[in-house]
Amino acid sequence: MVTENKKPGLAQRFLNGIEKVGNKLPDPFILFAVLAVLVIIASAIFSAFGASVVHPGTGEELAVKNLASAEGLKYILTSMLGNFTGFAPLGLVLSMMLGIGLAEKVGMLDYAIKKTILKAPPALITYTVVFVGIMGNIASDAAMVLIPPLAAMVFYKVGRNPIAGLAAGYAAAGAGFTANLMIAGTDALLSGISTEAAKIIDDSIVVTPVDNWYFNIVSVFVLTIVGGLVTTKFIEPRLGKYKGDAVEEALTEDPPKAGKALRNATIAGGAYIALILAVILLPNSPLTNEDGGLVPSPFLDGIIPIILFFFILVGTVYGVTVGNIKSSKDVASFMGEAMKDLSSYIVLIFAISQFIAYFSWSNIATWIAVNGAEFLKDIEFTGIGLIIGYILFTAALNFLITSGSAKWALEAPVFVPMFMQLGYHPAFTQVAYRIADSSTNIVTPLMPYMVIVLSFMQKYDKKAGIGTFIALMLPYSVTFLLTWIIMILVFFFLNIPFGPGVTPFL
Repeated sequence: MVTENKKPGLAQRFLNGIEKVGNKLPDPFILFAVLAVLVIIASAIFSAFGASVVHPGTGEELAVKNLASAEGLKYILTSMLGNFTGFAPLGLVLSMMLGIGLAEKVGMLDYAIKKTILKAPPALITYTVVFVGIMGNIASDAAMVLIPPLAAMVFYKVGRNPIAGLAAGYAAAGAGFTANLMIAGTDALLSGISTEAAKIIDDSIVVTPVDNWYFNIVSVFVLTIVGGLVTTKFIEPRLGKYKGDAVEEALTEDPPKAGKALRNATIAGGAYIALILAVILLPNSPLTNEDGGLVPSPFLDGIIPIILFFFILVGTVYGVTVGNIKSSKDVASFMGEAMKDLSSYIVLIFAISQFIAYFSWSNIATWIAVNGAEFLKDIEFTGIGLIIGYILFTAALNFLITSGSAKWALEAPVFVPMFMQLGYHPAFTQVAYRIADSSTNIVTPLMPYMVIVLSFMQKYDKKAGIGTFIALMLPYSVTFLLTWIIMILVFFFLNIPFGPGVTPFL
């Protein structure tokens, strides 16, 4: 066909260029290993020129230390294990995934997601797909593979264009990394990296997994509406009525007792939450602070173990009822399977932890933060415009580095201390990062799940390609980004907390 030999348009050539450049980037582990080496080289250069900086907290003058010196070599060798095992995100994420992974491996999360979408009233199918896609983030990346084909199948069953369902499901699952009603693994991972970065300036600051919780909760409902409107008002009219000849696939059969198992797990989870609330309301509760409040409190400090026990409980109850868990050994076995899925993350954390540790020990991070902040003050670029600029920068960077954790590990040691110098809370900087990352990860051709979802799309349209995929995702990406920017402006100017006790400013 003539159209197959047609010269690609400007937009397509731009995306092809991004894909080509991005594919040449090394694996994230190698990338951070190279960055660690570059920090060593930079520290030697800075040290040779006598670079120093006054620490904003202590007033002490800090010279940039040479990692290539005898002292530096000693630090590299003696701190390597501590850098890794003491890296805050490692324990947080592994603990979270012990519980969430158990619930996923016994089949509870998949069953709950599937039934929620299938039982949605026809008039609410679109919004249910978007809502479940966002909430599916609790199952981490699995949502981006599970929800899109299921949404396409449901749309097809009710006579709507299945590609529209696929697009809505994938867009929502991608956006879900910055929107959830519950605390998810992403919250633990990013807050841990933020804490490590904040320590460059102030050792006392801790960013907790709940520090973006209020913003995330509001995002769920706002994006559900926005995503649903984009689907019904733009995507479906553009696609038109589906006239393909796709073969409807049968759903995999559910375990015989799956419904009863989910009911039992829901009851157990409800009882657990009621127990926690009862303890919080006790006079002189061990979960509240001295004034009886929750900000700060042992409850917030211990939110990860509380969530861990919740998912262990509901996952175990579901697994026992459905017959997947027959003995205590099975619980440990399913948790072990969940840990296997995190093997690549653990390897990446080893490299990230060394890079951040070297960056901090050498005092290069402090030097950049202080001098960068001074430069921004000198040019009078320190207000909300700076934050918007940072959001757009990260959204663009997402086209080259798709791993959310890797990108934040790269950005946090630079931007968190720098923005702290300008008076911004690390959790506020983290929110700005998250909305940028979540908005454009669904359109970058380097996202590994794009190929999988594209293959699902080609079941309904054999001619669909990367251009088709990007054209469908771009309206969601732009709309989500603009919506989130408006939301962050509202939170900023009204000084609305982003999480318990967390406002834009320190």
